[in-house]
Parts: sequence; C-alpha cells; structure tokens
Amino acid sequence: NTLLTTPRSMLEGHTLFNSSRIIDLQNDGVIFYCITGKNPKSHMFEDPKHKPENLLNSKRPTRVFTETNHSQGEAPALRRNPGSPTIQLIEKQQGTKILFRKSSETNWSVDIRPLNKSLFTDSKWKRIDATQEKRRSFLREFCKKYSGVSRPQSHVFHMVSRIYVEDKHKILYCEVPKAGCSNWKRILMVLNGLAPSADNISHDAVHYGKHLKKLDSFDLKGIYSRLNTYTKAVFVRDPMERLVSAFRDKFEHPNSYYHPVFGKAIIKKYRPNACEEALNNGSGVKFKEFIHYLLDSHRPVGMDIHWEKVSKLCYPCLIHYDFVGKFETLEEDANYFLQLIGAPKELKFPNFKDRHSSDKRTNAQVVGQYLKDLTRTERQLIYDFYYLDYLMFNYTTPFL
Repeated sequence: NTLLTTPRSMLEGHTLFNSSRIIDLQNDGVIFYCITGKNPKSHMFEDPKHKPENLLNSKRPTRVFTETNHSQGEAPALRRNPGSPTIQLIEKQQGTKILFRKSSETNWSVDIRPLNKSLFTDSKWKRIDATQEKRRSFLREFCKKYSGVSRPQSHVFHMVSRIYVEDKHKILYCEVPKAGCSNWKRILMVLNGLAPSADNISHDAVHYGKHLKKLDSFDLKGIYSRLNTYTKAVFVRDPMERLVSAFRDKFEHPNSYYHPVFGKAIIKKYRPNACEEALNNGSGVKFKEFIHYLLDSHRPVGMDIHWEKVSKLCYPCLIHYDFVGKFETLEEDANYFLQLIGAPKELKFPNFKDRHSSDKRTNAQVVGQYLKDLTRTERQLIYDFYYLDYLMFNYTTPFL
C-alpha cells in the first residue's frame, strides 16, 4: 500500500488502478488517496507537482487518537492508544499514517478564544458550560495532535461558504444540514431584526428567502476580521443519524429536486431492471441504493450538503470554532449559547420539527432499522466515510 498525494482525476480510469480501491481521506481541503491492491511503486506520475511523497518513512511524529464507547453519543477524553481497534482499522484501511503540515499561507486564528462569560450569571448553566469546555478542548487537541493545521487547497471563499453572519451580536454560524440548521437560521433572523419570533417563520422563508448574509459575501478583509473577532459556532450530529435523517427527508417524501436529480440517477445505476416509472420520476429510492451511491467513487451525481461530511462543510481544523453544539443536546446547548452572546432573554431556541412533523424523529432505534438492510461491509464503509466526523467530534463508534 502506498499513499499518494495525486489528484483523483489522475487515478480514476487509469489502467493501473482499475482493480484497486480508492479511499478518499479528505480533511480540510487536503486530499490523500490510499490505493490498495496492486503495488503502484513502479508507476510514478511524471508531473512533478503531483509526485507522491514518501510519508511512510517520515521521521516526523504522527499522533493518532481513539475513543471508547460511552453513553449519550459521546466518548470520554481522547487517549493515545496505538494498539486500539480504531487505529488498527485506520492503518488497515489507509495503509499508512496520515501527516498534515502546518500552513503559513493563511491568516487563520491560531487558537480558539475564551468564551465571553460576562453575561453568564445563572448557575443552572454550569453543567452545560463544563461540557462545552470539554468539547472545545477535545476538538482543539484533535486538530493540534492528530491533523495539525492542514494546508488548505480550497479557495477561502469556498471554505467559508456555509457560514452565516449575524453582525449585531457578532456571530458566525456554520450550517450543518440535519443538525438543527433550519431553527438556527430562524434564530439568526430574529437576532438580525428580520422577524419578531422564530415560531412564525416558514421553511421557505428560512431556506429560500435570502435574508441572511453568508461570510463569502464579504471581501477578504471582511472575512478575516470576522473570523478573528466574532464568536464562531458549529452544531453537529451523530453521522449515522444525520445520514438516515437526510435520506428520510429527501427520498421518502415527495421532493421536486432530489427525486428528479438524485433519485433518477441512483435508480438508473444501482437498481437492476428498474421499471420505466421509477426511471422517469426518481421516486422510491431504497436506502441500500442510496448507500451504494454514497460509497461510489464514480457517483452518477455529485455530493450534497445534507450528507456531506462536517469536516468538508465547516473545516473545523482550520476555522477554530468557539462553540461546539450537538444535536443530541441541541435545545440546552443552543439556549446556553444565546445566553453567552447576549440575546434577548425572551428568545428561546425552537423545539419544533421543521418538516414532516408527523414522522418520528430520527434516533438510534430508527437508524438501526435502516442499517439492518445493509451488509456488515456496507456499514463499515459508511463509518469509514464519516470516520473523521466521528473522531473529531468524539462520537461513539457505532456497533457495526
């Protein structure tokens, strides 16, 4: 096994790799490909810019962390454990250690700032505050010791394209779909003075109203000044739950975009002998077919933000978030955050389901019903796909 820093476009379709497995290990704009199968040592690419780097013999230390099972979706503090099953899995699947180099090319802030707790007066928040400090510390240590600060390959405007700006309270919120983002956008609209209450803002107004500003709408000076002075928040969710929630929302209900764009392409490629009606309207995609699409390096249609990795949506090792909320404790995390930023006391985070309110919320039990239709290998590959999100946000490794 050899680690190549070669663009995927140079690998896919190459006769050398037709029978090999290409694993995408992208994190924060840096892409490594692990080619398993044939030995590519004797086939080096001629372009010097894409010459593979011999990372296996590097003398630089590699720090890798693992986690152990824990209730409530969170693992305890990271521990260095080179012999753990997680590390064995990483080394087996990737064939090497991952090294990231520090970047001197950007103006990213070098560390998270202490939260402003001058408005923090109620003792009932102490437990949530302690949890928040653990999450912040965990992510900071993960990025320092495991991945470092990677050299970004994406343009800065792309890297901040999912971040919403609220200038009055100096907030930056990175949108992670299926992790409470609709209600967070409602809150931002209220804080911006665009609505008196979060309860009466429609789904279409939230997602299609163009009321909120994104960070990529500013020039570079405006972007960097806000990154370094505003309170930056990201809310995440267990990757398996988020994936199943996205599938249920987009493919189990009528949808004028996801069925004709994604559904038709998925059914055409992954359903043998599909009927003409399914091919024409794209409705009725099965979860197993959706997973085949997700794991396919030659997807018939691209990725979508609703099931994209958080590590590629919010770049949490380059953009140092001051607040890390979780969907599993969404309401209390969100209300604590509102207290910290000095929001009006009457403003509370909404707890209603944005769409399909009659459906049961996606939880561990619901996820289990969907995963039982997959093979163990397919379940393992889903974890491999999201493993950075599992590790950096300290989620419990799922039972596969």
